[in-house]
Amino acid sequence: MDIRELDRRALALAGEIVKHVKPDQLELPTPCPDWTLHGLLRHLVSQNQGFAAAARGNGGPLMVWRRGDLGDNPYRAYAASAVAVTTAFADDAVLERRFTLPEVREGIEFPGRVAISFHFVDFVAHAWDVAKTIGVPWEPDAEVVAAGLRVAEKVPDSDRGPGTGFGQRVPVPEGVSPRDHLLALLGRSPEWRPGC
Repeated sequence: MDIRELDRRALALAGEIVKHVKPDQLELPTPCPDWTLHGLLRHLVSQNQGFAAAARGNGGPLMVWRRGDLGDNPYRAYAASAVAVTTAFADDAVLERRFTLPEVREGIEFPGRVAISFHFVDFVAHAWDVAKTIGVPWEPDAEVVAAGLRVAEKVPDSDRGPGTGFGQRVPVPEGVSPRDHLLALLGRSPEWRPGC
């Protein structure tokens, strides 16, 4: 399946969850230890804007990745940024275009399809983060989970930990569901609860 279709589904998954965020939840802690819910939502908007710029060949300046503004309506800001990145990814030539992603790795360009896979798996993971924070279901479909597993399994341990896009792998017992396996590969404990 085209990675862009999977990415659209990850954006939609996150969007359906972000719709449920209430103003009094924005200061809640999230599974991302450096961010409150407000900070996490701002990160999602910033990532969409940064990847859209990278798809157009303008992803180099770090400020491009830091402009996310939630305004007075986080869902509206998220939805607008999701449209922007989906539009930027729409051209078939984007799959082979070189993306500059300073938030991933300085000084290296990535083929478009690889860059979009990073965006995809980030939104699958952060959809779970938001869902756990506000107590709503996270229900990616089986194709999204399977594709997320393929991407997450390729992330080397050297690219995990503080200051990177992924936490260290979380050990899980044999026989866990594919969804819980994906979360573990993305450095998330399915048992996370606010305050723990």
